[in-house]
Amino acid sequence: MTSDQTPNPRRAKDQYRWSAAGFIAPGVLLVAVLLYLPLLWTTFLSLTEYNGLGDPEWVGFANYVEMLDDPEFIGSVLNTLLWVAGTLLVPVGIGLGVALLTWNLKGGTWLRLPFLIPYALSGIGVGVIWSFILSGDGALDQALAAFGIADTPRWLVDAPLNTVVMILATAWQGVGVNALLFTIGLQSIPKEPLEAARVDGANGLRLFTSILWPMLRPLTAVVVGLSIVASLKTFDIVQGMTKGGPGRASETLALTMYKETFVNSEYGLGSAIAVFLTVVTLAASILYLRQQLSSKHGV
Repeated sequence: MTSDQTPNPRRAKDQYRWSAAGFIAPGVLLVAVLLYLPLLWTTFLSLTEYNGLGDPEWVGFANYVEMLDDPEFIGSVLNTLLWVAGTLLVPVGIGLGVALLTWNLKGGTWLRLPFLIPYALSGIGVGVIWSFILSGDGALDQALAAFGIADTPRWLVDAPLNTVVMILATAWQGVGVNALLFTIGLQSIPKEPLEAARVDGANGLRLFTSILWPMLRPLTAVVVGLSIVASLKTFDIVQGMTKGGPGRASETLALTMYKETFVNSEYGLGSAIAVFLTVVTLAASILYLRQQLSSKHGV
């Protein structure tokens, strides 16, 4: 082989880099166009007064001041926090319970199936079904009246009861997928430590606290993290069941953002709420992940 035919390692490395960049570039461009540019535009709009017509007028942080001074916004923040707490306690907790009761049973798959079917429905679909059940003189009220109970609560009118029943409706939809995830985690646990624990007399609660729960912690971290993010962005089921009413009593941050932007045409204020929601979601995710990593490494 002549000197002209000798491979040039530096040239080959450069060619590899250019080839890799060519494969990566479309994905990076797509993310930039669909994620980062809208985020930057929303952040810019949050600092302006804009109704969708004409040019945005720069107002600085006036939208953020107005947002924080609005008692209705504070109410939507509290409702969102209630959603976070309810989503962690109800669908995650019940999903774990269903998984523990069925994972080691013959035919357990068929027992979990009814819990999983509602997950195929959209949030709006779940809202329509539960609105039919919980509306005034709806299916639930009629069933209670058949047992002589006439004085029933106004399920979708009285706050915070309306938020609580919507959380339960969301739990009806989400229990199945949480049970499925926890079942996968339980089935991945090696049989040896379970058999050794049973030989030592560990059963029931003791088996759960000493063996099952520690081994489920990595999966639980994922399930809880996804639940936190999803609850912070709650929109469709509230829109489908109460539209944030009565008045604005059951609004969440996502619904408040939607109304300010697309109903009231307050694009600047709606963008400020969107930025606030984005920051809260990112902060909650980062803090939760850091806490999980610290626990994992014993810090």
